[in-house]
Amino acid sequence: MPPIPDLPVLAQEDSMLSHKFGRETANYFSGSPLNRLSFLRHDHDFLRSAFAHPSAAFLLMNNLSPLVQKADSTQLAFVPTSDVVSLTGPDPFAKTEADLIKDFNSQDTHPVVLFLGVDDKSQLPSHGGRSAGDEPFAYKAYKGAPYFAVDVTPTGSTADAARALLAAVEGRGFTLHDSSPRHMSLPAGQAATYGHARALLDWNARNPFCAQCGQRTLSVNAGTKRVCPPTDAASGAVTDRLPCATRGTVSNLSFPRTDPTVIMAVVSADGSRILLGRQRRWPQYWYSTLAGFQEPGESIEEAVRREVWEESGVSVGRVVLHSSQPWPFPASLMIGAVGQALPGDGETIFLGNDAELESAKWFPLDEVRDALLRGVSNLGESAPEGYVEGALRLPPQTAIANRLISSVVEGWWILPRM
Repeated sequence: MPPIPDLPVLAQEDSMLSHKFGRETANYFSGSPLNRLSFLRHDHDFLRSAFAHPSAAFLLMNNLSPLVQKADSTQLAFVPTSDVVSLTGPDPFAKTEADLIKDFNSQDTHPVVLFLGVDDKSQLPSHGGRSAGDEPFAYKAYKGAPYFAVDVTPTGSTADAARALLAAVEGRGFTLHDSSPRHMSLPAGQAATYGHARALLDWNARNPFCAQCGQRTLSVNAGTKRVCPPTDAASGAVTDRLPCATRGTVSNLSFPRTDPTVIMAVVSADGSRILLGRQRRWPQYWYSTLAGFQEPGESIEEAVRREVWEESGVSVGRVVLHSSQPWPFPASLMIGAVGQALPGDGETIFLGNDAELESAKWFPLDEVRDALLRGVSNLGESAPEGYVEGALRLPPQTAIANRLISSVVEGWWILPRM
């Protein structure tokens, strides 16, 4: 089964690694078309000029649901600066980080304005409101249309402004979309942009208070860090807040979390079968690869062996890393691997260690190959045309599980892919 057409594929190159392992595998939610310019997130002059530029495009998200085209919900919709200033104010990056911390008022409500990056290759849709005479955005050596995400969830003192903004843009042919399973119908580049925005806006929403002292935190660095300020102007006068370890030897910053998760295709000792499992909540006959969170003090390979044994009773020997996938639900990094079961008793399935799986089975590769052709669908979707009731069903191409299964069927772990 071919990869999703618009996923990035590195150019074929004459290198040792490419000859040995083939081209790098890119998965859905990866391959962002944006240059993140992460080293400029603290530069408020850059952020101010990017925010105000006519090419600046904003992705609005309400309760993490993105704005899309009403006529085609598989396309993200972006709006210009003029639409968001009623909610964000005309210059949300006017203050430096130091001034934001000095002037902190815990009672103020400000929507998170997240800088996503610049589109220096014109790969994303624009907001459509630019004039032919507008100069392209440039800051020092960096060029490209700036892209932002804004949390427009109605809350606090900005709730009315958020509702008014949503009503205005929805009247222009846009809508908030949440019916597609995890927005996996978006083009790959847009999915990566949405996933980036979703993960960071969700992290900001989940961390309004300091994990050290429990006091309210402040979003800085264009939405990618949170701080626990030492003072608060909520009472009308600047007063000292309770002591906090983050202002001492630890760090005055809280960074977004990423949860490493291993997901693995396990082949039998002779390479003729693949191990798949299913949870009770899944559709009938729908199976997938095994997966689980990596624990502290554990290597990826160890996590693969532990999770497979705990969930299925199968013992895995050699583990080879395949590819990875950002999974912004809410903040996982799916680390894909292929493992091979130990012969004999190592292949015996036992579900008594962990009650997560309803079933685990060894499937012949021919049966899996047929399912990749006729039984692929998203969770919650009907089986595709041509599917025969009772046959194996598998996750879609947009899931790394599908790519791992495909790699085993195609012989990735045995033969070079070039």
